[in-house]
Amino acid sequence: MKLIISFFLLFSSFPCFSEWHQKQFEVMGTLAKVEFESDDKQLSAKLIDQVVAEMNRIDHLMSTFKPESELSKVNNLAGKHPVKISSELFKLLKASLYYSELTSGAFDISFSSVGYLYDFRNREKPTENQKKSLIKQINFHNIHLNETDSSVSFDSDKLKIDLGGIAKGHAVDQCIDILRGYGIKNAFVSAGGDSRVIGKKNDRLWYIGIRHPRDEKKLIINLPLEQVSISTSGDYERFFLQEGVRYHHIIDPKTGDSARNSQSVTILASSSTMADALSTSIFILGSAKGLELINQIPEVSAIIIDQYGKLHYSDDLISVK
Repeated sequence: MKLIISFFLLFSSFPCFSEWHQKQFEVMGTLAKVEFESDDKQLSAKLIDQVVAEMNRIDHLMSTFKPESELSKVNNLAGKHPVKISSELFKLLKASLYYSELTSGAFDISFSSVGYLYDFRNREKPTENQKKSLIKQINFHNIHLNETDSSVSFDSDKLKIDLGGIAKGHAVDQCIDILRGYGIKNAFVSAGGDSRVIGKKNDRLWYIGIRHPRDEKKLIINLPLEQVSISTSGDYERFFLQEGVRYHHIIDPKTGDSARNSQSVTILASSSTMADALSTSIFILGSAKGLELINQIPEVSAIIIDQYGKLHYSDDLISVK
């Protein structure tokens, strides 16, 4: 009996070895991934399920493609009367309007007033007459939030909003918070071009590559990262070519047409929500105006590939690139 007890005590004194757990899944019209280190298999399976559920919950809340979503309800009714919304959606709309002000309208969720007419799968775009009649609806100043009753209203029933430039970043942040809440220290969560890393990967920095916007088999750069969010917006994600012109999903609010000043923009920031909104904004602004803005925002970095394929870096990266 003493021998058995001694063996048990010796065996139980061995440290538990952590393992890496991961899952890829489709959500929000893109490929998502979660990867983290844990020594608890049961907890790991639970956390993967929670991350998948959280991504799907946000998709069902904020998708314009789901008629039953809260965002679809807003688009259907807010032009007629104020619509009370969840605190989560209210906060994200408030953040969206903040980035609209910060970028002088380059980020504008009301782009969907024209943008909804684009269908990239079927290679369809709005006519010039449609753009001319609806372009005046793109104006974030015509979106009104009421803090008192957590409601939103629009100045016109033709105004539509889309959170495609910020919702995936928000989802990534939410999932990182879930993992942290259970004591996970090393993790990676991504949704399309939006990623966030905490801790390290096997005691080394995480490496995330930025793909070449014209050759999916090549990387422009491979970044060593730790404790940061990274978002890349590119004109190669959803697009079609027509008569030599590339039509893609990043719509310039001033024209109602696909933005033409960039091929790809990558933003490094403290949160994925911020990185997502700014990568969209800087893509639209282009390298000159975009870097002028980014260089004024503390602890935010940018890597821009302009319309000619030339690389540009924010000031903080020039000395280390």
